[in-house]
Amino acid sequence: MASDETFRGPRIDRRKFTLAAMLTLTAACNGGAQSRTPGRPATWSSYRELFLSQDGRIVDTGNKGVSHSEGQSYGLAFALDAGDREAFDRIAKWTREHLARPDVALHSWRFDPTAANPVADRNNATDGDIIIAWALGLAGQRWNHPEYTARAAEIRAAIASHCVIERYGRKLLLPGIEGFVTDAGVTLNSSYFVWPALDAFALIDGQQSWAPIIADCEAIAKLARFGTRHLPVDWMRITGPSQLAPAPDKPPRFGYDAIRVPLWASLGGRPALVDDVDAYWRSSTAAGRPIPAWIDVMSGEEAPYAISSGGAAVASLLLGTQKPAILADDYYSASLQLLSGLHLVR
Repeated sequence: MASDETFRGPRIDRRKFTLAAMLTLTAACNGGAQSRTPGRPATWSSYRELFLSQDGRIVDTGNKGVSHSEGQSYGLAFALDAGDREAFDRIAKWTREHLARPDVALHSWRFDPTAANPVADRNNATDGDIIIAWALGLAGQRWNHPEYTARAAEIRAAIASHCVIERYGRKLLLPGIEGFVTDAGVTLNSSYFVWPALDAFALIDGQQSWAPIIADCEAIAKLARFGTRHLPVDWMRITGPSQLAPAPDKPPRFGYDAIRVPLWASLGGRPALVDDVDAYWRSSTAAGRPIPAWIDVMSGEEAPYAISSGGAAVASLLLGTQKPAILADDYYSASLQLLSGLHLVR
């Protein structure tokens, strides 16, 4: 397995919040408190003001000001959604100049502006690359920008060539090039299955290129239901065609990564993939309890605090509840808020 210095280690750290931040988020998600708190509206202009630097970097305020290919991909999607060409070009330029790998048309996953080598880990994050390619392809079409179109095609080809392997009779979409394949099995993350982007790739490149990958991702997502509530987990390991279990080196939680499973399923027109998540969240609200930020799918232990504003926005897609109107101050929670209202897929 990868060491603590590689992608699989520190990338999880950006999901961690301080206790004070969690208490703040809990208060915001209980009793409509957030609606009574002055703040910025949950819009692109607010997000841009909080998280976009002048040079085009999306800043992860919950993780010591680092940046990720994930955050850059979100910024591109949000700017495109808002028709903000200036911001889109700025984000795309910074992403290409600072994260693009020289050996393959993918991006290093993490940038630390305080480090002597800001991009010490060259490994990629496949979800970030998928959304970058998706956004660039759409921007190239919308704004008649052939360079974006060409770059998107290069990234799609690199994902298919370097981030997909054949194992156990399936095409497996890896979370990154390095650190996820061992003799013991393959580590996967179903929140990386960005359905609307993958569907768009199939339309552009042809069904023969992406349909088998999509079909196996769907099959894995259907199998990835663990515990008595049949919920997905942040990280899992596959050891056979239908043999899936929570990754042994990570908490078996439906948590900060897996919250994007219902997000992408909802935006990608696949509600059946998350019907058990829907049932779990409805059982929480029916009992008059706030939806917990995470649940250990094996023990049933739940977080003693509620999901963030971003989590509440994702839940609204399934439950039909009102989304938080005020943008969270935390990068990841705010990103989930805007992702839940993304219009690129409509």
